[in-house]
Amino acid sequence: MPALVYGRVGRRIAYYRRLRRITQQQLADAACVALGTIRKIERGERGASDATLEAIAAALGVDPTQLRTDRGPAHTPVHDALPVLSAVIAAYDVPDEGPVRPLNELCTAVREAAHWRLSAQYTRIAHKLPGLLTELARAYHATLPAERAEVAGLLVRAYRSADAVAYKFGARDLSARLIELMRWAVPEAGEPLLTASVAYVRTETFFAAHAHTAGLRALEQALDAAPAPTTVPGIAARGALHMRAAVIAGRARDASAAVTHLDEARAFADQVPEDVYHGTAFGPDSLRVHEVSVAVSLGDGHLGRALDAAGAWKPPTELPAERRSGFYIELARAQLWSGMADDAFESLKVARRIAPQHTREHPWVREDAATLRRLKRADSGSLTNFAEWCAAT
Repeated sequence: MPALVYGRVGRRIAYYRRLRRITQQQLADAACVALGTIRKIERGERGASDATLEAIAAALGVDPTQLRTDRGPAHTPVHDALPVLSAVIAAYDVPDEGPVRPLNELCTAVREAAHWRLSAQYTRIAHKLPGLLTELARAYHATLPAERAEVAGLLVRAYRSADAVAYKFGARDLSARLIELMRWAVPEAGEPLLTASVAYVRTETFFAAHAHTAGLRALEQALDAAPAPTTVPGIAARGALHMRAAVIAGRARDASAAVTHLDEARAFADQVPEDVYHGTAFGPDSLRVHEVSVAVSLGDGHLGRALDAAGAWKPPTELPAERRSGFYIELARAQLWSGMADDAFESLKVARRIAPQHTREHPWVREDAATLRRLKRADSGSLTNFAEWCAAT
């Protein structure tokens, strides 16, 4: 069994263990499996035989198939459009011949795509970006080297919008290729803050590979390389990197690093208004969303902090839809793990109202909706409809 599969099985075991609020030692005792074995399986360092998996499943009170099988995303028109996007970026250096709009019109199109990304309108991106990326590639190769900086910057921003679709819809190889193209184009753009933005997005590749410690190291290197924060955009860029570093430190279960980076991000957030800087929302409200995310990632004893951070607070409507829906998805998981099943379902429904596509494609939504359906703690009809909508099994 490949290491990546080990990791998926281990994460599912850890998920159901926390849901039942038992320790690794208690699971080991109930399953008659060595504690060291449980730890290694959850960390993805070893696999589990059929007999061991069945014993663990019995101790957790789930069917063994729930531990063996990852739930895939529902198939949508966006998935149908991904091969076209893949073909376009494969030809980034040899684009088809065709017309190129004036630079000001290309700028407008790239800004529009960024707006779609922030508002989680992924279908529009999937259908519009292939043509825009091809046109930008033509412009890049037709422009004199001394004048390519602006086009290169537009390419980076357009690649980021395309990457949002690839990453959210599970096309991780395509996402990694788009990020590498961002890293290829950004040096020529000559924008240090855009370089920091690319470092922020690159973290997706570490999330996808579950290489959280390496991802934290990469972000800390990006922080060292970022320019001194002397302007509002510069302060926001640095704060966003700390905010991202806190999240991946949480995934790495490095509570000390997570708290340190959250504190740094908070200091920067207090200096700037909430806004979108170089494609990334940052400010006091974004930071509060991420405080919940970090607490959920750290799990176990930190869940109360996630609920406290949320409290009676709601993300303001001015915050991008993708970020607001993400807050309720994270909150739902904290509520579910804390035994607040009805509240968790309400949070998932709020996330769906805010950004349906983002919510439907989120793997945590499918996992948590499936768990809620089994617990039967909410209205059965609406819960069944929700679970079928997001392909929870």
